[in-house]
This record gives sequence, C-alpha cells and structure tokens, in this order.
Amino acid sequence: MPDRPLFESLEGLRGTGKSTVAPLFAAARGAVLVPTVPALYNSLRREIDARDNVEARMAFYLSALFTATDDIRAHLSAGTPVVVDSYFARCLSNHRAFGSRLDITLPPDLPEPITYGLVCDENERRRRLAARHKPSSRWDGLAEEVAEQITHAYAPFPMHRVNTTGRTPEQVVRAILDVTSQGASGADPEPVGARPHLLPPVPRSPVGTWWP
Repeated sequence: MPDRPLFESLEGLRGTGKSTVAPLFAAARGAVLVPTVPALYNSLRREIDARDNVEARMAFYLSALFTATDDIRAHLSAGTPVVVDSYFARCLSNHRAFGSRLDITLPPDLPEPITYGLVCDENERRRRLAARHKPSSRWDGLAEEVAEQITHAYAPFPMHRVNTTGRTPEQVVRAILDVTSQGASGADPEPVGARPHLLPPVPRSPVGTWWP
C-alpha cells in the first residue's frame, strides 16, 4: 500500500471511455471523484463554449482546474485518494490543438496524478460517440477534426497507456488496477512544473505518442 493517498487521472480523446470509467474506477479505489469543472463554473461554461475565442476558453478551463485543485489538495491532505476525469494535460493538449497561442507554465507545486491514457480503435471510438445521447458543442466537433493533433500534443505528458477497445468499463477498471499493482507509485511522484510543461508546438511526428 502507498504511504500517501493516490491521485489518479484518466486522459484521452472523446469516446475512449473517460467519463464512463471514472466513477467505477473511483469506487474501486475507495476514492472521491473530483469534478475538474466545479459546479460553480457550469453556467458560465455554457456561455464560454458558445463563443469562438479559444484563448478565453482555455483561460476559463485553466481557472476551473486551479479551483478544483484546491479540493484535490484538501482530500489528499485528509488521506483520501482522488480520481479525476482528465486534468491539466487535457486542457493544455486540446487547446494547443485548437490553435491557442498562450504559453503556460504550470506552478511547480501542483499535485501530479498517476495518469492513464485511454486509447481505443478509431472505428469503435466513433461508434461510441455516435451512440451518445448528450448534445455536442462546436468544440466537440473541432476536437474530432483535430484528434490527431490532440494525440500528438499529449505526447510530453507521461502516462500509462490503457487500451479500451472491446472491453467493458469494468474490464477497463481491472486493466488500470493491474497497472498500479505492477508498481505505479503514489500521489505526487514529481511536481508537474518540475519539467516544466511550457506548452510546445504540436509535434507532427507520431514518434513518442501513445496512440495505437
């Protein structure tokens, strides 16, 4: 058992299973599932997503993440493990692929999660998206147009690759648990800012990415 409570994040493209797997994974861990867009942001979120300003949208989601981080720190300090459905890696990668020109250096004292990059066969991923019964924003459509760029922008962020193709959500949870049973460490193995993650240009070569 780790000496510190686990802090774990799921990352990946739309349709890879993050939102479905996250609550099941949190339950399996005995962890709290912290929303990375806190409830107080929801009304403004709709307004921001209805606009075309990528820089404003990125700043909004970064603000939401920093606010959520206060809750994450509080839970970890109390000894409670935390699971999130995406963290800073998704915000930075998506908005870089969307065309943001903001250079962001994250503070060195941010808690860093153990991260699992969920991947899926492209045909299955698209079938999952087509079967969804929730509305899509223009940003969701753009995310599909630049899916390859998002994948490449994820490359600098260390994460354990977990293939969700042909697996039930319960089987995906088991696959993640198997990863950590083989030696993944506890929360905060290294501060995010220690690298630091100054947003790079989106790489155009597939080398080093975790897409199958």
